[in-house]
Amino acid sequence: MSPEAEAVLAQLRPYPEDGTRADGPVAVDATDRLLLDEAAGPISAGTDRVVVIGDRFGALSLGCLALGARQVDVQTDAITAEAALDANSRRANRTLWDGHVANTADPHDPAPLGMTVHDALAPGLLRGARLVLLQLPPSLAELTEVAEYVARYADPSVTLLAGGRVKHMTHAMNDVLGASFEQVGASLARQKSRLLIARGPRTARGPLTYPVTAQIDDREVLHAATPRSTAGGRTGPAALTVVAHGAAFAGAGLDLGTRFLLAQADRWPDLPSTGTDPAPARRHPPGLLRQPASYQVPDDRPVAVDLGCGTGILATVLALRFRGSHVIATDRSAAACASARATLAANGVQAAVLRDDAGSELPDACADLVLLNPPFHDRAALSTDAAHRMFATAGRILRDGGELWTVFNTPLRYRGALERAVGPTEHIAQNRKFTVTRSVRKLLTDLSVIDG
Repeated sequence: MSPEAEAVLAQLRPYPEDGTRADGPVAVDATDRLLLDEAAGPISAGTDRVVVIGDRFGALSLGCLALGARQVDVQTDAITAEAALDANSRRANRTLWDGHVANTADPHDPAPLGMTVHDALAPGLLRGARLVLLQLPPSLAELTEVAEYVARYADPSVTLLAGGRVKHMTHAMNDVLGASFEQVGASLARQKSRLLIARGPRTARGPLTYPVTAQIDDREVLHAATPRSTAGGRTGPAALTVVAHGAAFAGAGLDLGTRFLLAQADRWPDLPSTGTDPAPARRHPPGLLRQPASYQVPDDRPVAVDLGCGTGILATVLALRFRGSHVIATDRSAAACASARATLAANGVQAAVLRDDAGSELPDACADLVLLNPPFHDRAALSTDAAHRMFATAGRILRDGGELWTVFNTPLRYRGALERAVGPTEHIAQNRKFTVTRSVRKLLTDLSVIDG
């Protein structure tokens, strides 16, 4: 790799961490380096625009600019990765520009460098692209959606470089790429990473596979979605329609943890109804995490939050069960938010859908009820960091007396963490795999800690 690129990569940090934790993430891993080494040839040969998908901390995007690309278009599903790219761009900006000027024929008139962050996987991201770099996603569904988009919308001469850790790669990934490309090959492994290289988009293709739609008629779902009071002739739905993009957790199905949480719906608190259907939700523009608590919650209706909404099943149930309440669904994933919006619309209900990091844009003491099925993976790695951030958010956004209902894998034993972050926590139900708890926000708890 060129000295200019190495200098830029050396500046990067695994934001929001500083890279000093021994078991923490690294800003530039072996897969990033392998992808950049393979991309260096086409870039030096004149490919001045590169599309990057799935960049974790900015190594691929900034690395391509350091290698000589003039324009990088980047899309990453997690808004936390966008924030990391933003932070590392500011950190490495001077080093990147100095290296660019040093390699320009006329240092007094260097060509401009550009980087555009796209909110979603869309045709505009890929149109005309001849080189696409991809950090292989953990699911075949997400890879299918990306591969189909690249094959359909990029230039016919496009080369897709998809890299991952060997232990997480399967032959099924080759098959997924082979369904969209004529040629699929693999690089030699290096430092336990490998590339899949796809060329020749297939011209004979049907409709895009994703998003997919499914009907769910599980008893737990339909019962939870039925208002306790059927006054006014309202009844529960005959089925729930779920829409899912490739990167959405659990696809268009109902995961077992969510089902177990829904089975406890009769014990959820009643939210007082205003007697009217909710007003249309205001659109909140996606973006980097610069303005915490920027979403304005209406103060004239009860508020229920689906924290980490995925495809929006819980948000849809809340909107159906508590007509007249203001429902908010949040997730860091662009695919999840797009899925949730589509799921809500398919079921004829409305809610505000926010793409943010663990509810960071919600104001303090705004919610009466929060439902949470926290993740315990970060891509392929086991991690409970997101869960603990979500617990802290719930404690911050709940009003006095508000309730957090959480479902989690029983071995994780979150009850103590929930007590500390939210308040008194009660064990509600447990089966062979999952536990459901109810945590009540009590201001007295905060005051006692301060006084003590």
